[in-house]
Amino acid sequence: MTQTVQDLSIDEVSSHQLTAADRCDSCGAQAYIRATMASGELFFCAHHGAEFKDKLAATAIEWHDESSRLYESK
Repeated sequence: MTQTVQDLSIDEVSSHQLTAADRCDSCGAQAYIRATMASGELFFCAHHGAEFKDKLAATAIEWHDESSRLYESK
C-alpha cells in the first residue's frame, strides 16, 4: 500500500471523493472505501473495508478511506 488519504481534508481529495452512487462490492451498501489494485478498483462499506484492509494492504496501490464521514456532524 503506497498511499492512504484518510487524513486529508475533503478539499484535498475532492477529485477522488466517493458518492452515494458508489456501492460496496461485498454487500451493496454505500461505499466509503476505494482500494485501487493493479487489476482495478474495489469499493467497500466501512464494515467490509475494515474486514479486508489487512488482506489487501500488501497489494493495494492506494487505499482511499472516507469512513470518517460517518462520524461528522451536519
